[in-house]
Amino acid sequence: MLNPSQNKVIYSGTGRRKTSIARVQIIPGSGKLIINGLPGESYLQFSPNYLRRSCSPLNILGLNKEYDTYVKTEGGGLTGQADAIRLGLARALCNINPENRVMLKSEGLLRRDSRIKERKKYGLRKARKAPQYSKR
Repeated sequence: MLNPSQNKVIYSGTGRRKTSIARVQIIPGSGKLIINGLPGESYLQFSPNYLRRSCSPLNILGLNKEYDTYVKTEGGGLTGQADAIRLGLARALCNINPENRVMLKSEGLLRRDSRIKERKKYGLRKARKAPQYSKR
């Protein structure tokens, strides 16, 4: 997709994890990460695990200094958002070059993690935790 104001090509991908949704756009640039208008480091609270996880598709392909990443994310917490960014980024990189898909798929980065919180049932304290049994 072509951005008319800058004449740069924008590649996009959507990632989801738990209740988080991340819309990722990558543009050829210097390697900066912007999440919801903030630098990626400050948005992810300078956590090396979140930063490593969210940028892992770029690191695997060796493209971490070649593309600027712009992300709009909502819902969930930082763990879900970081994983949603990872999936969206991997999908966007597949749009750039179909050959990237082989490497990303072998690393398991194109698979959506479908685990979500199980709903609470009536008569129970949580989804499966029952109140203490009293014999008498």
